[in-house]
Amino acid sequence: MAGSRKPPPPPPPPPSSSPSPSRSPGVSLQPSSPRKNPSKSTKIFRRVRSVFRSFPIITPAACKFPVSLHNHHDNHHIPGGTRMTGTLFGYRKTRINLAIQENPRCLPVLLLELSMPTGKLLQEMGLGLVRIAMECEKRSGKTKLVDEPIWTMYCNGRKMGYGVKREPTDDDLYVMQLLHAISMGAGVLPTAGDNNTSDNATAVTATTPSTDGELTYMRAHFERVIGSKDSETYYMMNPDGSSGPELSIFFVRV
Repeated sequence: MAGSRKPPPPPPPPPSSSPSPSRSPGVSLQPSSPRKNPSKSTKIFRRVRSVFRSFPIITPAACKFPVSLHNHHDNHHIPGGTRMTGTLFGYRKTRINLAIQENPRCLPVLLLELSMPTGKLLQEMGLGLVRIAMECEKRSGKTKLVDEPIWTMYCNGRKMGYGVKREPTDDDLYVMQLLHAISMGAGVLPTAGDNNTSDNATAVTATTPSTDGELTYMRAHFERVIGSKDSETYYMMNPDGSSGPELSIFFVRV
């Protein structure tokens, strides 16, 4: 009809987005707290410390690691370090994953998929001291160290392929949820299809034997030590009196 107004167009649909990991079914992990800017005294301490302990030098011919100022890492706090929760997990015949959390009840702040098979790393750790170095090229921009997408991986001085940063999948969050009540330990996890799967992570024992095809994990406290904007180190902290393997993970941009 002439002079009549046309009805207003319908509002545009909201932009599609994937569901947040924190809202995945059965996952109660909380987001990490916002990072605070370090104080001036902390920055000075980090700069001085970085001269002595945070300069891993990696060349195509060899991989050299910094010498720790501590002959033995116990359960005490490293001055200037931040306590984090680190978890290595994966099926023995597949690539191992490294998840770093503020605490066992938080979503991972860093998740790396390493090209090293889980069984191979377990074998290395069975021999004792393990040093992992992750190297990436320094580029223009202000990318945070933990946000670098790809790394070259060295284990005890030998090049072992690459590490790739990725977002956690539902399977990753399932593992983190199972372990939310465990601060330290190692063993075998039930898979998502197991009938005896329980949300109580204390049901997973550290004495369960590992066999090929099972989902194995190792979780421990790590001290995060920042040397500079281009270098960080994660030291695994063994409990007092423990003779378990000692692990250090170095991240460096060169």
